[in-house]
Amino acid sequence: QVQLVESGGGLVQAGGSLRLSCAASGRTFSSYAMGWFRQAPGKEREFVAAISWNGRRTYYADSVKGRFTISRDNAKNTLYLQMNSLKPEDTAVYYCAVHIGSSAYSDSIGYEYWGQGTQVTVSS
Repeated sequence: QVQLVESGGGLVQAGGSLRLSCAASGRTFSSYAMGWFRQAPGKEREFVAAISWNGRRTYYADSVKGRFTISRDNAKNTLYLQMNSLKPEDTAVYYCAVHIGSSAYSDSIGYEYWGQGTQVTVSS
Protein backbone atom coordinates (compact mmCIF):
# COMPACT_ATOMS: atom_id res chain seq x y z
CA GLN A 1 0.00 0.00 0.00
CA VAL A 2 1.03 3.57 -0.70
CA GLN A 3 -0.59 6.62 0.81
CA LEU A 4 -0.29 9.90 -1.09
CA VAL A 5 -1.14 13.37 0.20
CA GLU A 6 -1.05 16.38 -2.13
CA SER A 7 -0.63 19.95 -0.96
CA GLY A 8 0.25 23.37 -2.32
CA GLY A 9 -2.84 24.16 -4.33
CA GLY A 10 -4.62 27.48 -4.12
CA LEU A 11 -5.86 30.55 -5.95
CA VAL A 12 -3.40 32.42 -8.15
CA GLN A 13 -3.62 35.03 -10.87
CA ALA A 14 -2.80 34.20 -14.46
CA GLY A 15 0.94 34.34 -14.99
CA GLY A 16 1.63 33.32 -11.42
CA SER A 17 3.28 30.23 -9.98
CA LEU A 18 2.47 27.42 -7.57
CA ARG A 19 4.43 24.44 -6.32
CA LEU A 20 2.53 21.28 -5.59
CA SER A 21 3.88 18.58 -3.30
CA CYS A 22 2.90 14.95 -2.94
CA ALA A 23 4.05 13.21 0.24
CA ALA A 24 4.20 9.43 0.00
CA SER A 25 4.25 6.76 2.67
CA GLY A 26 4.02 3.00 2.65
CA ARG A 27 5.77 0.98 -0.02
CA THR A 28 9.17 2.06 -1.24
CA PHE A 29 8.55 5.37 -2.95
CA SER A 30 11.82 5.37 -4.82
CA SER A 31 11.03 2.14 -6.66
CA TYR A 32 8.27 3.60 -8.81
CA ALA A 33 7.70 6.16 -11.48
CA MET A 34 5.24 8.84 -10.44
CA GLY A 35 2.83 11.08 -12.25
CA TRP A 36 0.62 14.13 -11.97
CA PHE A 37 -2.85 14.26 -13.47
CA ARG A 38 -5.55 16.89 -13.33
CA GLN A 39 -9.30 17.04 -13.72
CA ALA A 40 -11.28 20.15 -14.50
CA PRO A 41 -15.04 20.39 -13.87
CA GLY A 42 -16.97 18.49 -16.51
CA LYS A 43 -13.83 17.08 -18.09
CA GLU A 44 -12.00 13.79 -17.95
CA ARG A 45 -8.85 13.35 -15.91
CA GLU A 46 -5.81 14.19 -18.03
CA PHE A 47 -2.11 13.53 -17.85
CA VAL A 48 0.14 16.40 -16.82
CA ALA A 49 3.62 15.03 -16.16
CA ALA A 50 5.52 11.92 -15.09
CA ILE A 51 8.97 11.13 -13.75
CA SER A 52 11.00 7.93 -13.67
CA TRP A 53 11.89 6.23 -10.39
CA ASN A 54 15.31 7.87 -10.26
CA GLY A 55 14.22 11.23 -11.62
CA ARG A 56 16.37 11.02 -14.72
CA ARG A 57 13.51 10.96 -17.20
CA THR A 58 10.57 13.30 -17.29
CA TYR A 59 7.52 13.47 -19.51
CA TYR A 60 5.03 16.27 -20.06
CA ALA A 61 1.74 16.92 -21.73
CA ASP A 62 2.11 19.35 -24.60
CA SER A 63 -0.18 21.80 -22.83
CA VAL A 64 2.24 22.27 -19.93
CA LYS A 65 5.61 21.69 -21.57
CA GLY A 66 7.97 24.58 -20.87
CA ARG A 67 5.82 25.88 -18.00
CA PHE A 68 5.66 22.97 -15.53
CA THR A 69 8.52 20.99 -14.02
CA ILE A 70 8.15 17.66 -12.26
CA SER A 71 10.76 16.53 -9.77
CA ARG A 72 11.17 14.16 -6.85
CA ASP A 73 13.20 13.81 -3.69
CA ASN A 74 13.41 10.11 -2.87
CA ALA A 75 15.13 10.83 0.45
CA LYS A 76 12.02 12.76 1.50
CA ASN A 77 9.51 10.49 -0.26
CA THR A 78 8.10 13.57 -1.97
CA LEU A 79 7.05 14.39 -5.51
CA TYR A 80 6.81 17.97 -6.75
CA LEU A 81 5.21 19.92 -9.56
CA GLN A 82 6.47 23.44 -10.13
CA MET A 83 3.91 25.35 -12.16
CA ASN A 84 4.89 28.65 -13.75
CA SER A 85 3.12 31.00 -16.15
CA LEU A 86 -0.20 29.60 -15.04
CA LYS A 87 -3.24 30.07 -17.26
CA PRO A 88 -6.96 29.95 -16.42
CA GLU A 89 -7.18 26.69 -18.36
CA ASP A 90 -4.83 25.12 -15.80
CA THR A 91 -7.65 25.33 -13.25
CA ALA A 92 -8.36 21.82 -12.01
CA VAL A 93 -7.94 19.38 -9.17
CA TYR A 94 -4.42 18.00 -9.36
CA TYR A 95 -3.65 14.41 -8.36
CA CYS A 96 -0.41 12.54 -7.87
CA ALA A 97 -0.24 8.83 -8.51
CA VAL A 98 2.12 5.86 -8.50
CA HIS A 99 2.85 4.16 -11.82
CA ILE A 100 2.62 0.42 -11.27
CA GLY A 101 1.77 -1.04 -14.66
CA SER A 102 3.58 -1.26 -17.96
CA SER A 103 1.38 1.17 -19.86
CA ALA A 104 2.53 4.54 -21.09
CA TYR A 105 3.06 7.13 -18.40
CA SER A 106 0.36 9.28 -19.95
CA ASP A 107 -2.25 6.54 -19.53
CA SER A 108 -4.01 6.68 -16.17
CA ILE A 109 -4.75 2.95 -16.31
CA GLY A 110 -1.15 2.25 -15.33
CA TYR A 111 -1.46 4.09 -12.03
CA GLU A 112 -2.69 2.25 -8.99
CA TYR A 113 -2.43 4.60 -6.02
CA TRP A 114 -3.89 8.10 -6.08
CA GLY A 115 -3.94 11.01 -3.70
CA GLN A 116 -7.07 12.91 -2.74
CA GLY A 117 -6.20 15.86 -4.95
CA THR A 118 -5.46 19.53 -4.42
CA GLN A 119 -7.42 22.36 -6.04
CA VAL A 120 -5.62 24.83 -8.30
CA THR A 121 -7.59 27.85 -9.44
CA VAL A 122 -6.12 30.39 -11.85
CA SER A 123 -7.99 33.65 -12.23
CA SER A 124 -7.81 35.77 -15.38
